[in-house]
Amino acid sequence: MAYEQTFVMLKPGVLQRRLAGEIVSRIEKKGLQLVALKLMQIDRSLAETHYGEHREKPFFAELTNYITSGPVVAMVVAGESAISMIRALCGATRVEQAAPGTIRGDYALVTGMNIIHASDSPESAKREIGLFFDEKEIISYEDPNARWTY
Repeated sequence: MAYEQTFVMLKPGVLQRRLAGEIVSRIEKKGLQLVALKLMQIDRSLAETHYGEHREKPFFAELTNYITSGPVVAMVVAGESAISMIRALCGATRVEQAAPGTIRGDYALVTGMNIIHASDSPESAKREIGLFFDEKEIISYEDPNARWTY
């Protein structure tokens, strides 16, 4: 296993439905550590940069419109195998394939209005963290529960 940092974004529907605390709680209960967190409104430029790899796909406009439609919660989450652990917690991107017990399986209703974004690789995590956070906003601290989790 490897200690990693990954980027997670709770999309506008999460805040509108008052689910942010529930989802953050799931991440913490899994044993992962929040090392940066902020509520923000994403502008069009950042949205298009963030989802740049989807620029030529038919859902690009819908995706960028959605994440700029209201505030989001941006986070850096850390821990052993944090990238794969968060992806497993999220569940499949397509809501009809997301298993019950996962965040998308329990809360997402429509794939186009997916409620959570999670980096899919170390390279994506590094790029996405850099888009949303300055280095000084990421706080390293000792997790007193680490010996019970790892």
